[in-house]
Amino acid sequence: MITEGMHPVPAGHVAAVVTFLQMTAPAMIGPKPFPEGVTAARERMDNDSYRALFRAVGAPWLWTLRLVMDDNALAAILTDDKTETWVIRKDGVAIGLAELDFRPDGECELAYFGIVKEATGQGLGGPMMALAQSQAFARDIDRFFVHTCNWDDPRALGFYQKAGFTPYQTGVEVFPDPRLHGHHSPDTAPHVPCLT
Repeated sequence: MITEGMHPVPAGHVAAVVTFLQMTAPAMIGPKPFPEGVTAARERMDNDSYRALFRAVGAPWLWTLRLVMDDNALAAILTDDKTETWVIRKDGVAIGLAELDFRPDGECELAYFGIVKEATGQGLGGPMMALAQSQAFARDIDRFFVHTCNWDDPRALGFYQKAGFTPYQTGVEVFPDPRLHGHHSPDTAPHVPCLT
């Protein structure tokens, strides 16, 4: 447990303040249409295709876990019947990701959710979230949960709350800076200081 006061972060590491949110029933009822030329479909992706989309969507926010994960462990997640990878495509090109993880009993985690920066502001967030809630509660779950952090898009926390999620906990995550290990380029996420 972190005590009050300032705490230095080890050299070569970064720290994020994480907000955990949840809901126990869908707040968005029924599907919302995607703009013309945009589709959403559940896909079974191979590791390389998944990581390319994961990087395209998450690099500005330093998403890293699936880039450093063992190939066999990632493949096991992507092929598990208790996970769903929904890919958002515009004119056939993958631009977004909504990943649902039903592996916790009676729960679903919105493990990853986002679109490439170039596609923001095009009316995709609402339809993506309506799809995520519909698919999550199509199974017998008691709770749908997600987390975001202070490095994410500044609109993320407000978006989740507007979509019906309620914050229930905060935490601090400290981990090696992925830019120093070649997982992201040094100029990625300039809003997060890179200290060696």
